[in-house]
Amino acid sequence: MRKVLAASAILAVAAGSAFATNGDNMIGVTPASQAMGGLGVGMPIGSIDSIFRNPAWMNTEKGFTVSFGGILFMPDVKGRVNMGGNDSGYVSSRANFFTVPEIGITNRINDKVVVGIAAYGVSGMGVDYRNKDQNLANMHTTLQFMRIIPAISYQINPNLSVGFGLDLAWGSLDMGATLCDNRTKCWNAGGGQSSSYGIGAQIGLGYQMGDLSVGFNYQSPVSMKYKHVFDSNNDGSYEDLKLQQPQEVAVGLGYKVMPNLKVGLDLRWINWSDADGYKQFKWKDQTVVAIGGEYQVSPSLKLRAGYNYGKSPIRSYSGLNGMPTNTIPNFVQPFSDFNVQWFNLIGFPAITEHHISFGGNYQFTKNFAVDLAYVHAFEKKVESSGQYCDMSGCYNATVGAKNAQNEIGIALRWSF
Repeated sequence: MRKVLAASAILAVAAGSAFATNGDNMIGVTPASQAMGGLGVGMPIGSIDSIFRNPAWMNTEKGFTVSFGGILFMPDVKGRVNMGGNDSGYVSSRANFFTVPEIGITNRINDKVVVGIAAYGVSGMGVDYRNKDQNLANMHTTLQFMRIIPAISYQINPNLSVGFGLDLAWGSLDMGATLCDNRTKCWNAGGGQSSSYGIGAQIGLGYQMGDLSVGFNYQSPVSMKYKHVFDSNNDGSYEDLKLQQPQEVAVGLGYKVMPNLKVGLDLRWINWSDADGYKQFKWKDQTVVAIGGEYQVSPSLKLRAGYNYGKSPIRSYSGLNGMPTNTIPNFVQPFSDFNVQWFNLIGFPAITEHHISFGGNYQFTKNFAVDLAYVHAFEKKVESSGQYCDMSGCYNATVGAKNAQNEIGIALRWSF
């Protein structure tokens, strides 16, 4: 326990920044999980990943483990706006490189109890269209969301474990844009970067019998309020924005097909449609499917591969209304259906669906190993059309986004 408390001091160096993939969530928070498509609910991937994905599996830890690493995230995002025939075409965002840290410690206390603490950059997004086409309104956004999770796992019997985690969340949001009431009356709506804190919890179950494992995890919503981030109506006052990270329910299973080959399947439901902020921006719930496997090539080398799919929470629409009828939490000015979709696709285009992943683990010594992962998200395009209205009138408009992603992850792990 003293090792855990002492080592936890280094968590202060971790911070989260990402342009994530299932909505605004990373498909996995460690390279081991990412290389297998984001697995970790139905079978143990590693004690550090388990703190986030299913704390019950921490009980697979035999001693003391510390891991730290990070992800290089490289999105390729493009936005398009056509206002009354004035078409920007697809314009590339400058926000194309992010770093995402992860660090964690677990320690076995006795035959039944394992404790741990970890910090992850788990979700976020960002674009930068400043000094691009005027239809993109100089839109620039950054959303960062990080969880610090102290957790405990208890072995109920030789087959069944239960785990609990306390999610201590930190978030940071910046929304900047040049908005206009008509073609001449415009203002800078961005209030700058704002930070917020929140708290949530999770509970996990893990059952293992022979070569078969089954898991369940529930993660509660985390409510955040970002203060003074946006001026929606040009009154000179920056309004707050409520943005709640949604609850998640996940189940999964794993099976050891051969002594050197194991495969797994996870299903995860993300409840965007009931989360403040995302609900008003009309995000749809996601059911995420993750499939992956690990092959033990030699005592030192493991190879991993996976696939992850979640239908975009932002959908395509036609005939969108231009009248301001949608109330956004704490914004003074309501948004029209078209403006909601404009903010989604230009400011927060979390639309990728299909991901493939590869990676591996190399055990250099008895105590030291390295995990590597590569993830590619195939390009997804979403476009919507309708009426855009301002003080000068209403006219036909189209808004669209394209998003493809690449990421490389590495983690260094010591076990004693």
